[in-house]
Amino acid sequence: MTSRSEPVVPPPSTGTRRAHARPDTKDEIGFALPEPAKVSSTRLTLLLVVVVGVLATLFVVGYVPRMRARTALSQATAAEHAASPRVEVVTPKEGSSSHSITLPGTAKALEETIIYSRANGYVKEWSVDIGDKVKEGQRLALIETPDLDQEIAQASAQLAQAIASVKQATANCDLAKSSLDRYKKLAAEGLATKQELDERAAQADVDVANVEVAEATVRTQRAGLARLGQLKSFATVTAPFPGTITARMIDRGALVVSGNSAPLFKLGAMDPLRVFVDVPQDAAPGVTAGLDVSVSVREFPGRAFKGTVARTAGALDPASRTLSTEIRVPNPDGKLLTGMYAEASLTLPTPHRTFELPATAVLTGAKGVGVQVVLPDGSVKLTPVVIEQDLGASVRISSGLHGGERVLKLSSPGLADGTKVEIAQ
Repeated sequence: MTSRSEPVVPPPSTGTRRAHARPDTKDEIGFALPEPAKVSSTRLTLLLVVVVGVLATLFVVGYVPRMRARTALSQATAAEHAASPRVEVVTPKEGSSSHSITLPGTAKALEETIIYSRANGYVKEWSVDIGDKVKEGQRLALIETPDLDQEIAQASAQLAQAIASVKQATANCDLAKSSLDRYKKLAAEGLATKQELDERAAQADVDVANVEVAEATVRTQRAGLARLGQLKSFATVTAPFPGTITARMIDRGALVVSGNSAPLFKLGAMDPLRVFVDVPQDAAPGVTAGLDVSVSVREFPGRAFKGTVARTAGALDPASRTLSTEIRVPNPDGKLLTGMYAEASLTLPTPHRTFELPATAVLTGAKGVGVQVVLPDGSVKLTPVVIEQDLGASVRISSGLHGGERVLKLSSPGLADGTKVEIAQ
């Protein structure tokens, strides 16, 4: 049996091992690389120890102080929760005996009227226009009245006829009286009968009555003529009071009819001017005649027009619960115009005591409006109050406080009734 023998491979030479382990790269990069350094196990162990030491130091330096600070904070928080809350308190300050209120109003003329004609005719001329200031009795327009002139002429003729009738009746009356006197003498001598005497007496009475009727007719005609003359005087349209013409509704030749169907002018008295405001119910009792008022309009910023309360309605409007108030403002320069929107500031006396507190002291919640009061034992209690006026940074309390209470300056919903607090000094 033939045995197979393994071929014997000669061991590579040292030069050959180097060639396989590190090829010569001199030809590739131009220089020979140094031999790689060998790290001993001792150095490796030492390096690991150093790294672990550095990490441990960083851990001790960074984490441990944070843990200590967190622990201290937890302890401080627990101590703070265990202690009573510190709060600031204020004492209610008694409010002023008066307070100001600003109300919107409307400027109106002291007197204002629309002028109509009392005579039928045509406008002959007009003397004033809008914006003109007129005096009482000044002529505004002239109206031609041809129909009225004819009526006056007719009434004058009828008056003359009535006067002539009076003369005629008087003459007849005198004749009747003279005849009656003669018949009385004749009857006394028996020359005239009793019937003839009675007839003459009756005729004399009739003639006296005729005189009275004629005189009454004269008076009637004179009254009619005076009425027409009065109407004729209305042909000259005059101003009923001094003021300013605010509207002209006629031109020359326009037909005007007696009555209120054809207005001629609109006249208004502007000095002083009236400003009407509606005062709410809570302030109405303090409004009295003679109260000083400051009126301002946005067209004149920074300027205050001084006025006084002239009168009030004396009763509240049931729909708005407000008191209509008239304020009179002097307007000699005519700066204020009728129809202007104005604001009136009134300083009204307060009929009851009020206390002023910071707005932050008021707490509004499910129980209503109240303030938190610190009781003598150091506990907190919510006290209901009624706010009369909100001034922005502060409020005025009309009821619920008596003065002298220690009220939390900054109310907190988290403080329940009975919570003990510490007052900050």
